[in-house]
Amino acid sequence: MAGKTYVVTGASSGFGRGVALKLGAMRANVVLAARRTAVLEEVAAQVRAAGGHALVVTTDVAQPEQVEALGAAALARFGRIDVWINNAGVGAIGEFDKVPLADHARVVDVNLKGVIYGSHVALRQFRQQGAGTLVNIGSVESEIPLAYHASYAATKAAILGLGRALREELRLGGQSRIAVATVLPWAADTPFFNVAANYTGHAPRMALMDDPAKVIDVIVRASVYPREEVPAGWKARAAYWSHRVAPDLVERVSANIAYAEQFEKAGPAPNGSNAIHQPQADDGSGSRTGVEGGVRARMAREDAARKAGP
Repeated sequence: MAGKTYVVTGASSGFGRGVALKLGAMRANVVLAARRTAVLEEVAAQVRAAGGHALVVTTDVAQPEQVEALGAAALARFGRIDVWINNAGVGAIGEFDKVPLADHARVVDVNLKGVIYGSHVALRQFRQQGAGTLVNIGSVESEIPLAYHASYAATKAAILGLGRALREELRLGGQSRIAVATVLPWAADTPFFNVAANYTGHAPRMALMDDPAKVIDVIVRASVYPREEVPAGWKARAAYWSHRVAPDLVERVSANIAYAEQFEKAGPAPNGSNAIHQPQADDGSGSRTGVEGGVRARMAREDAARKAGP
């Protein structure tokens, strides 16, 4: 992986930041894309300190001209793109018709259109080079749509469909050296939940959250050994395959768990679009800019308070 050039969107926090740091330790060239320039510069410094090379390209993936500029900047600096990782994503949590349309639209613009724009730039370059790997970050919700995550689940299902279609196009075109992998993580403790739009009146939470390091390892491995669809971890694999066997049951059970977690166990929180339209400054805790989001610790406090009673 040393000397290979990676483009990573959503590189300012969560999986993207973790992947960038891991690639830096492997001496890769890492092109960092996200909306927060100052945070990206921090990540770039860490990548360089670990032995890699880094380029910061401030990018809102919902803007196609900015994604085109991202690809051009990567080529101008490093001459080629070996791997493109479409990781940037946002969410809107709440009953579908209680979430403003503007927030649903933003989820679609970032999660789906952003992946389409990035995939378009990447595949054009890969065809010129004759090789390359596209890694799209889906979700277990690509297979199992979750209640109160309607637009998010819809975009992640679309990413899965996009990957399947692209693989067949490449096969029919004889492009055996161009690979497309879709990684399907379980919910992980990243800043995603701290910055998502939320209209439930309760702090976002999910059951049995994974450590983001597990997903980061899977993403990096998929960039080297790409497979068509890669559930990340045993929980993701169990959900993926059980849904193939009993889809109605799995969706019903998942919805019941989501309701209990979000409306019965979570502490209070204000409604609002949070950071999905405009990035917000971190509060000093790293909960908006780190690899981890501190969600599991907050959930543990909520659970302890609930058990202690009034």
